[in-house]
Amino acid sequence: MPEYPSQEKGGAGGAGGTVSGEMKRFYPEYLAEILVVAYGALGAVLAFALVFAPGIDAGIGSSAAYQPVPEWYFLWFYQMAHHFPGGWTFVGTVLLPFFAFALFTILPALDRGTGRGRALALACYVLLVLAFLVLTLIPFTR
Repeated sequence: MPEYPSQEKGGAGGAGGTVSGEMKRFYPEYLAEILVVAYGALGAVLAFALVFAPGIDAGIGSSAAYQPVPEWYFLWFYQMAHHFPGGWTFVGTVLLPFFAFALFTILPALDRGTGRGRALALACYVLLVLAFLVLTLIPFTR
């Protein structure tokens, strides 16, 4: 494992001491320091977000002349939320995208050589791409 020089000050002189030649291992010493700083920064951002939260203004009414829609790469997600109203919103905006991502993740494992595995992986891929395209293009047909 790579080792990194320690930055600890030491020596008898007190102020300004010398840098010791002691080496730190990446795991667990150096990694622990990095994680402490990263989680500290994340905690600070979350604390500032809670303390200095922006006010929530009134939403855009449905009678407004301009109805904003998300960018094209989020239109599929917008359509999922539109087609699953009320109590089904969780299914359309969390569960189905999760299962689609999980399916994309296991596609390489499904594609083992030739035959049935490759056909199943190809069918899953085509199904996901078609679902993405259809849900993205629906708003353009209106």
